Formats: sequence, structure tokens, C-alpha cells
Amino acid sequence: MERNYHAKTSIFVNPDELDWRTAFHEAGHAAAIHIGNQQKQLPPVFFEIQVKRPNNSNAHFSAKVVDGNLIQNLPIAVVESFAVVSQSAQHSCQRAYEADVVNLLVGPLAEAKYVSIRDDEIFNLKLINLKALHNYGGCSDLERAHAYLDCFIASKAQREEKMFELLSQAFHFIDNQRNWRCILNLAHYILDSHQEIITCDEAIGVFDNCLSSFPHKFGSRHFFLT
Repeated sequence: MERNYHAKTSIFVNPDELDWRTAFHEAGHAAAIHIGNQQKQLPPVFFEIQVKRPNNSNAHFSAKVVDGNLIQNLPIAVVESFAVVSQSAQHSCQRAYEADVVNLLVGPLAEAKYVSIRDDEIFNLKLINLKALHNYGGCSDLERAHAYLDCFIASKAQREEKMFELLSQAFHFIDNQRNWRCILNLAHYILDSHQEIITCDEAIGVFDNCLSSFPHKFGSRHFFLT
């Protein structure tokens, strides 16, 4: 899960601002993978955040979440034979691919929410659609999300309906103040850390510390909360 840096909107963004947008984008993915899957009582999956920090004026900060996909942990036979396997296996597979799609969508949505708060703009589901997520580094995330649904849903109309349903789930995930606080804290951790790899355990530690203190303790940058 990696922010797309080739969109036209990225070209005109100040480098420091792009760092912030990237951090929120990847923190959103990570929070959805751990907290979102946990809320849905899905099995935990390994992930890590790989970070490239500039060491000269020509380089730029980048980060990506590696792994974290539930579908990868399902038997290949179940995935490839989705239409003919048992109802129980289909249900498990559906829960997995739907969660993976939501986790993909949370990344660009988190970036979009950060931008809206920074600019003091309204952020709600009526103003967000899939096309808009391309403006928040979501091109590759959306490609993967569509690829998931293409594999499991034959009807185009049903795919579009399911995608909107999952977009709504992703929006409500980041609209939750506890979840947003976790994304905020991990975004700061990604930027402030000097590490090139933030492990799964380290990210989970950030989330656990945040959830244990919420809503009693707030950092100096609490204005990013709504």
C-alpha cells in the first residue's frame, strides 16, 4: 500500500506538505489494517512501514505499508475457486477481500481528511467520491481495490454498489475520533522517527498507547482532531 506520487496534484505540493500527506496516508492504511480488522474480529496480519528519508536535495520523503493483506493468508484454492467453494469458505473470503479494500481506501481518505482539516474545510461523505481520491495519492490503491472486486464480483453494477458501500465503511472508520487519533499519532511517529523500517509491533504500540490515553491526553497538535 503505497501513495502514488505521479498524480498532477503531487507535482505542485510543497515538499514539506507532501511529507505530511504521505505520513497520514500510510498511517491510515496501518490503522485500518490493525484496528479496523480487530474491530471486525478478523485475524491479525503482519505489516511494516518502510520509509525513505531524503539525504540530498534531489531526493524526497516517501513511505509505504508492506503486506497487511488478509487475502494473502487464505488458501489459494479458496481464492481461485471462489464461486464453487462452500458457503462458509465464501463468507470467509468475502470478509477478507472487503476488509482489504476498506484498508486500501482508508489511506487516501486519511490524507484527504488531513488536507480538509488543514484548510478548515468541510469533510463529509457527500463531498468524497472515488475519483476525488486520485487527488490524494490514491491511484494505485484504487487500482488494487478495483482488481479485488473484479476477481470476486462478476456484475459491474454490483461491483460499483459494493465499492460505494466499502468507501462508506472506510469513511466512517476515519470519522471515528479514536481511530483518527491513532492515525494522527502514527503520522507524527512516521515523520519524527529516524528509522527506515517501522515494525508492526512498533506501530501497534503507538495505537495501544493512544487508545489507552484517549480522550484524556492530547498532544500539542490536537487541532487535527474533529
